Amino acid sequence: MSSKRFRGAGVALALTFGLLAGCSAGEGVEVDGGTQAGVGGVLTAAISGEPDQLDPHQTSAYPSFQVLENVYDTLVEPDANLAMKPSLASEWDTSDDQLTWTFTLREGVTFSDGSPLTAEDVVYSYNRIIDEELNAAYRFATVESVTAPDPGTVVVQLTAPTPNLLASLGGFKGVAVVKKSNVESGAVKTEPIGSGPFAVSSYSAGDSIKLVRNDNYWGTKPKLDGVTFTFVQDPTVALQNLRSGEVQWTDNLPPQQVSALRADDDLVVRSAASSDYWYLALNQARKPYDDVNVRRAVAFALDRAAITKAAKFGLATVNQTAIPTDSAFYYDYAPYQQDLAQAKQLLAEAGVTDLTMDLMVTNEYPETVTAAQVIAAQLKEIGIAVKIRTLDFAQWLDEQGKGNFDSFMLGWLGNIDPDEFYYAQHHSAGTFNFHGYRNPAVDNLLDQARTETDQAARKQQYEQAAKQIVDDASYLYLYNPDVVQGWSSQVSGYEVRADRAIRFRDVALTR
Repeated sequence: MSSKRFRGAGVALALTFGLLAGCSAGEGVEVDGGTQAGVGGVLTAAISGEPDQLDPHQTSAYPSFQVLENVYDTLVEPDANLAMKPSLASEWDTSDDQLTWTFTLREGVTFSDGSPLTAEDVVYSYNRIIDEELNAAYRFATVESVTAPDPGTVVVQLTAPTPNLLASLGGFKGVAVVKKSNVESGAVKTEPIGSGPFAVSSYSAGDSIKLVRNDNYWGTKPKLDGVTFTFVQDPTVALQNLRSGEVQWTDNLPPQQVSALRADDDLVVRSAASSDYWYLALNQARKPYDDVNVRRAVAFALDRAAITKAAKFGLATVNQTAIPTDSAFYYDYAPYQQDLAQAKQLLAEAGVTDLTMDLMVTNEYPETVTAAQVIAAQLKEIGIAVKIRTLDFAQWLDEQGKGNFDSFMLGWLGNIDPDEFYYAQHHSAGTFNFHGYRNPAVDNLLDQARTETDQAARKQQYEQAAKQIVDDASYLYLYNPDVVQGWSSQVSGYEVRADRAIRFRDVALTR
């Protein structure tokens, strides 16, 4: 049987998905090869939240992945254009029927402790996710088996063609290759051992995580001696720390100051359109939110432009269907323009009066707190009293997992394939369907689309699914934000990425 082989630049997934061309949107990218920069030094980065843990297969928190992006590797990874390229795998073959994928591992790769990384580690990592039904298990829905015929080869056998397989295996570090003994000892939660450019040296809860250069790294060795992540919830404080030199990088800038900060010669501030979306979800396991009329009433009460302006100060695009406008899979559908009379009528038809709604947000994403205040004011106009409940992110995740909420606001970050925008959140068996949405027609469309190899047919299926999800008000989509990050003029070699991956492996600090 003949096969199709991919080498070098990998598969140009972004060309078919059409997403953003990396950081070409917005302000673009500040890229400096660092040829005049000094070697070494420790970069201090201020992030808005603290990781809940550092096990890549268990966490779903973005602050965790900000750190883990620099610690772990995947078989393949997205480049700045979101095209999948080799990482641990140097090349791969696909069979003619697209059911067998054979990955050849890069030679001489070790974990940061010096132990060899082999195909058995890949098999262990994937089977752990699948067998324990961990967060990324939905990405392996069509995987029949993962085997290692020899130490340098991984074979993935599928039950159906899977056009998004590379994105599923490399789109984010939740599918990273882990070390079995590190997992079984439990140390992976605070002392993970990966094969990436940096290794965790210490974790001070509530304060910081320190990384050191991994001198066993298989790729080009980082210029930095290390990276220290500090947890700074207040954007004003993060900016002060950046100005004072206490930190050299942050993604937690006050949005209302970004425009002025672009003119500051001592700082570099860059932005790019992202593949993220932010939304409001109502708990359909609780009355009256199980009634579609109640959910639609809330949807009609919202002025998304006002919410976006308050939360993002122009650094976002209003969108009611999740996938951003720069994507080939964008679906232009916006049925919910603010209509208070329609909202009140829908509540009356549902027999709902004097409703009090709990709205759960987190102070580690300040925009959710700001947006919640605007949402509360808007819903008051139709007789819904909103009680805003602000939690730290670890508590927020715990409450979400237990279903202890009427509603919550948050975002999904770093999506690449359209499957990542909808399946885990809206399929009845979706890992992150915490709000209890069930629609057999949507299930069927999402199941079909993730195995459809014809791009036109696949796009149509996702459009049909998106329309039904919006009509059912499963999520009340709000906006697609820009990625906005700032750093010291001493920093070179850093790129703002549309998928919000924070990579410091090519960064240098001037002396």
